[in-house]
Amino acid sequence: MSDPGFIENFVNASAEGKIAYLEARLNAALEASSVHIDDDSAAHAGHAGASAGSHYTLTIVAARFAGKPRVARHRLVYDALADELRQGIIHALAIKAFTPEEFADQFEERPLVT
Repeated sequence: MSDPGFIENFVNASAEGKIAYLEARLNAALEASSVHIDDDSAAHAGHAGASAGSHYTLTIVAARFAGKPRVARHRLVYDALADELRQGIIHALAIKAFTPEEFADQFEERPLVT
């Protein structure tokens, strides 16, 4: 991040603005078919690092994850958000990373057995 006011702008942005920014970064870097981010910061009020509202849960679906173990998938996400992590505007990030096929298999509707 070359913009010295970036951190201040991010910290002062609305929760929706922060999430939209992070989603755009992930979409651009990983060509994701789906990105969903929940801001969990309120649950961490008073915790060190929580002042910037920087606790998130990410669910991301991308074809780039195919054939990669969980650690490699997480590394791709961390690389995409490296500046934000380095700057400390993301304090905690829980990641659920799927390929499109895995996501469909896990979350497709299945008939109820009676």
